[in-house]
Amino acid sequence: MQHPSLSRLHAIAAAIFLVYLTLTPAFAQPMAEADIPVRCNSWQVVFDVNPDGSYTESQKWSMTVLKESALEGQKTASFSFSTSVAKGEVLEAYTLKKSGKRIDAPKSSYQVTANDGYNSASPLYSDQTAISVVFPDLAVGDTTNFSFRIKNSEGIFPNQFSAAQVFSRFQAADDITVKVIAPKTMKLSHASFHLTEKKPVEKDGKQVLEWNYRNPKPEKWTPAESGIYAVGEEPSLFVSTFADYGEIARAYGQRAMPKAVPTERIKALAAQLAGDKKGTEAQARALYDWVARNISYVGNGIGIGRVVPRDLDVVLDNKMGDCKDHATLLQALLAARGIECDQVLLNADSRYDLPKVPVVGVVNHVINYLPELKLYLDSTAATVPFGMLPQPLGEKPVLPVVKFREAVKTPSTAQYGHEQVMQTSIKINADGTATGTAHFTLKGLPATEMRQVMRNLRGDQEELLVRKFLEMQGMHGTGTLTKDDPTDLLDSYRFSITFQLEDLLTLASTTGMPIKPIASSVFAIDSFVSSAYEPTPKKSTNCSGGRSTEEYVYEFPPSMNIVGFPKDFHFASKVLSYQANYQKSENRLTIKRTLEDRTSGNVCSPEYVADYQKSARSILRDLRAQVLISN
Repeated sequence: MQHPSLSRLHAIAAAIFLVYLTLTPAFAQPMAEADIPVRCNSWQVVFDVNPDGSYTESQKWSMTVLKESALEGQKTASFSFSTSVAKGEVLEAYTLKKSGKRIDAPKSSYQVTANDGYNSASPLYSDQTAISVVFPDLAVGDTTNFSFRIKNSEGIFPNQFSAAQVFSRFQAADDITVKVIAPKTMKLSHASFHLTEKKPVEKDGKQVLEWNYRNPKPEKWTPAESGIYAVGEEPSLFVSTFADYGEIARAYGQRAMPKAVPTERIKALAAQLAGDKKGTEAQARALYDWVARNISYVGNGIGIGRVVPRDLDVVLDNKMGDCKDHATLLQALLAARGIECDQVLLNADSRYDLPKVPVVGVVNHVINYLPELKLYLDSTAATVPFGMLPQPLGEKPVLPVVKFREAVKTPSTAQYGHEQVMQTSIKINADGTATGTAHFTLKGLPATEMRQVMRNLRGDQEELLVRKFLEMQGMHGTGTLTKDDPTDLLDSYRFSITFQLEDLLTLASTTGMPIKPIASSVFAIDSFVSSAYEPTPKKSTNCSGGRSTEEYVYEFPPSMNIVGFPKDFHFASKVLSYQANYQKSENRLTIKRTLEDRTSGNVCSPEYVADYQKSARSILRDLRAQVLISN
């Protein structure tokens, strides 16, 4: 299953680790009227599409603030657009007081933030303009009214249009309307869920499609509603001119593949990087490692640059690019060495299925595929070694660009042998203080996660990190850190903490000492079973297997006696296995615990999670056992 210690660790070390959860509405209870923070009175969305795929988007909404907690978030409204291909304007912005008084937002409350190049030069990575408005004198009971229009001079792909709208069942909405106006000759496929579709209308050579959604009594969200968003489970609409996903892949490839043709510069670089390495795997690894290490990630928000890679000379000159740039550069380098490679489009968020209506917005990431090695590569994941993918990309449907095939998915990331072995030696002093060392050996994605943490760590922050590691386990003290080079792109990582603890034991006639890691770790056994008593999710959730071993050697002073300690314990089910061994020799206690999470995929059903939680509760009995010490 997922291990929450990963995200806690990243927060401490200021590393980037995003856990994306999509809320699902199944079986939720209605929200009490008094608990509704904001009510959407009306919201109109209109797409007016031209034959060449350019379009105008207009939105207008009215929101009433019902609770003090929502006031801050409703004080502003904003929208953004790509300056090179669009123009945006605010049509109306005002506060309607509870008394009925209207207060227009003055132009002085408008804020325009524009990304542009220097001295009239073209911007390198973004030309986004954002316009925001502050609503004047907003209080609970007041209503904000806002409308804007964006005119796009070209579509994201020539002569094509697609759009997706998703609404929440957890938000109060009295009247939401989505309208698509397009030429009568434009073939539009569409699908809606939990929306009311109106009968299409034809007028003045245009077709008008319209949908309505009402949710006056929103559902109450609880943790059990967390899970993976599936098509059709939330109020949503998908509209597209694309015949199928193969057409989207081809549309992307028409402008991307010419940029992946090796130039003389690319050929020279590929030869230099490959050196005297022989064979496809060795050469591909060298090229991947260089791109992952040397090309930093930065988005491309310049017009159609959202779907067209930059010229590779620009990427190499600046040593940075987005996912399309990474994939195109790596493909070109591989081609220069005669290695076949394709690009594939996929979703990097929490979507594990695609709507039948093919819309561009559901594929937001590009990676590479090597058919000869049957490997997917994502060089934007700077700490993930060759042959592995980040966990969010496991078991995702992909759209191959050059050799398109239906129903293709990335493999599960559970195959990477995620593991941690922690070996801790602790010498306890008569006053309850202690010294010792904890060695950590990591494999698979836990190793890449720790590498990311250590990469973001400055030398002068190491002492602070160690203190935080100790404090997360309820310990206080100091220590030093010894670690492998975090810049290596390997699937293993080792580090050690030598510590001095101020308060391992509180002295009493008899003291119970819990058996747990001295320093927080990314793959501790207790992180596998931390969800044992949480609500069982009603939808499928993200998951991943692995193995964790914890070994402890406690040396007690002559003034302390080991009165009691747990018996050996073994548990096994189809989802978890656990073995704990305890051995006493004079005043030394040796403990070894091993837990194996047998989860083989990245998506787990509610039934699987329920079995997992049941098994975890059985294991918790041993994890909570203590060693009894008399003084």
